[in-house]
Amino acid sequence: MWKRLETIFRPESKYRAFFLSVITVGLSYGLYKGVIDNYLAEIVGMSGFDKGVSEFFRELPGLLLVFILAALYMYSAEQIYRIGAVFMLAGLASQAVVPPSRVLVILCIFIYSMGDHMQLGMRSTLSLQYSREGSGGEALGMQNAAQQIGTLAGYLFIIVAFFFIRDSAWLYRAVFVLSACIIGLGFVSSLRMTDESRPDVNKRRFYFRKKYSKYYMLEVFYGARKQVFLTFGPYVLVLFYGANAMVISILFAVSAICTFLASPLVGKLIDRLGYKTVMVADTLILVIVCFFYGFAHHIFPQHIAFIVCCVNYILDSVISLASMASNVYVQDLSDSPEEVRATISTGVSVNHLITILIALFGGWIWKVLGIETLFVLSAVLGLCNSAYAATIRTNKPHRA
Repeated sequence: MWKRLETIFRPESKYRAFFLSVITVGLSYGLYKGVIDNYLAEIVGMSGFDKGVSEFFRELPGLLLVFILAALYMYSAEQIYRIGAVFMLAGLASQAVVPPSRVLVILCIFIYSMGDHMQLGMRSTLSLQYSREGSGGEALGMQNAAQQIGTLAGYLFIIVAFFFIRDSAWLYRAVFVLSACIIGLGFVSSLRMTDESRPDVNKRRFYFRKKYSKYYMLEVFYGARKQVFLTFGPYVLVLFYGANAMVISILFAVSAICTFLASPLVGKLIDRLGYKTVMVADTLILVIVCFFYGFAHHIFPQHIAFIVCCVNYILDSVISLASMASNVYVQDLSDSPEEVRATISTGVSVNHLITILIALFGGWIWKVLGIETLFVLSAVLGLCNSAYAATIRTNKPHRA
């Protein structure tokens, strides 16, 4: 892997330290994600509607990101990345000690998510900034693959832990503590990253440009479509099919392996076929995925429907990698690395304008209209995303 990175990233950049940090963040996330859905359902006692409320507050930092980064406009991307790690550490440590009260648990989720969203935009920014010219898509793919390596290790740990230890209430807290410690290691690794992306303090804090209007709209569609699976995909398996933490972690582990293998390939496709082609094509698979996820229990017996949903969850994880194409689109339009950083960060906030609404009302849709309607909505939003992507114009020829 390191040999391949040398051909994608500039040798003078601190991409090695960055990738070590990304792997540790992925490991911490794998531990956290592997247990959080079951923790909320089994220990905190959250229903599908409660889950939607918690997701509203988990996604709220994404909406606020444009204001957070405006306040931090004098900081480099590397510094903001480190600040994000501190917030994630605080959220995980708090989750390990607070009682299983809905309000306190959601507050911890909010703090962790604040740091996660701060790092989200910076990871893409730094990957593009450290990459060689013409390798932006592949750089994003390798960064995603590195994160999946760590995430997979976290899922595997959860599988083993819940196989041998039955006292899940105690184990959940232990996982949160371990996850916090690993985030601390990621923060230490990030200290080796030099501040290459020092911003121009003379530029405005809030960054909206007309030439990126289609990118902002694509982020709205993508944010809405992916939020249905991110929020309710695993929770359907937990509440509707009765999957425990070990089974969910096995699913996440398989998903991480598939996305690890697919990430560099998708990155290459973006560089070679062009971001527009990739953005349009991924929806064809999405419609099939959403149909089976929402209607499998009407077509198959319960145990077969569960397997079908698991397969489609993995497929959704793979096709979601196509979202990297929009970041390459930004790089294509931009005039400077600072403009890429500002635009991607603004895009995260625009993305969450509708994400938080989906998170809040998705639980209500599930409760009143059923999961079928929820996933039909996701498919429709995906089709809108592809139809709109078809209208963009490419500025640079992609590599043959």
